[in-house]
Amino acid sequence: MPIKVEDYYPRETFNKMKAFADQHETPFVVIDTAIIKQAYDDLRAGFEFAKVYYAVKANPAIEIIELLRDKGSNFDIASIYELDKVLSAGVSPDRMSYGNTIKKARDVRYFYEKGVRLFATDSEADLRNIAKAAPGSKIYVRILTEGSTSADWPLSRKFGCQTDMAMDLLILAKQLGLVPYGISFHVGSQQRDIDVWDAAIAKVKVIFERLKEEDGIVLQMINMGGGFPANYITRTNSLETYAEEIIRFLKDDFGDELPEIILEPGRSLIANAGILVSEVVLVARKSRTAVERWVYTDVGKFSGLIETMDEAIKFPVWTEKKGEMEEVVIAGPTCDSADIMYEHYKYGLPLNLASGDRLYWFSTGAYTTSYSAVEFNGFPPLKSFYL
Repeated sequence: MPIKVEDYYPRETFNKMKAFADQHETPFVVIDTAIIKQAYDDLRAGFEFAKVYYAVKANPAIEIIELLRDKGSNFDIASIYELDKVLSAGVSPDRMSYGNTIKKARDVRYFYEKGVRLFATDSEADLRNIAKAAPGSKIYVRILTEGSTSADWPLSRKFGCQTDMAMDLLILAKQLGLVPYGISFHVGSQQRDIDVWDAAIAKVKVIFERLKEEDGIVLQMINMGGGFPANYITRTNSLETYAEEIIRFLKDDFGDELPEIILEPGRSLIANAGILVSEVVLVARKSRTAVERWVYTDVGKFSGLIETMDEAIKFPVWTEKKGEMEEVVIAGPTCDSADIMYEHYKYGLPLNLASGDRLYWFSTGAYTTSYSAVEFNGFPPLKSFYL
């Protein structure tokens, strides 16, 4: 079935973005900031009591940082480079957290010297670095959660620790003069199973209770990370449904007196605002009798579409061409055999698609420009425009 524009964008919005796109050479992403504003307002309406920390890594464009700054957002920072960029936009350090659990001691010191006082951790070595480089700071420990099978882009294993270690770290934090502040988790990006939040919140409740009863440590915050969905080919529940269910889980475990709640959205705020525009370079078959065509575009895994790795994120792909459809393999332009976006998941594109035609990749505002390679095969980074 061909992609329908109306399933992803109001026709007026799409026409505005396409009219702009028609004036520029591919490849690039065009982002409508009005969609980001609405997504932020919807998230705040769904979780009125929560603080939003935008995950800058999703798209670090200054246009987005300034927009969210003015909306009142806080910021989840992953590196000293992101920190400098957000500070340069006039955001005060009390609106930031250092959410990366893998960091150099000198970078911790840099954050501390710039005024940041909220740090994530998941290991003893990192915690001791924080105690030395950022004395007296607030600490939240990231725990491992289940949910990798139901998230399009899992975030398990590399980040987080088991419940018993999380408690040990928070006890140690107090001994080291830090403030044991809370617990964080991330159920996986583009998480489709809302019940995964229920299990994660239940784990957090156990940690809160045991630390209070056994060690006199009263935690104050839960950082629930991201995981809220964007609008790709495989649809999800509405944000309203996510909010209703997650709030129910929170109240089941913590009652009406909730601790401070932090959300760290990235994808859900900005993915839907972007359309990546590419051009067909070649259409070819591999033999005289091959039943499928290969469609090569001027954008690929190394120029913004790395989330197609293992065909994890399935972006809606639209073209103006009409007519009989045929299944295709879609690949990028580089001299690397890994630069194939979709081979097993069968996309249908018109038989009359030809070199020079444009493909429009919907919901590509997040993790495209920030993943784009600097000079692989000499190609420049993916351009972006903000309306």
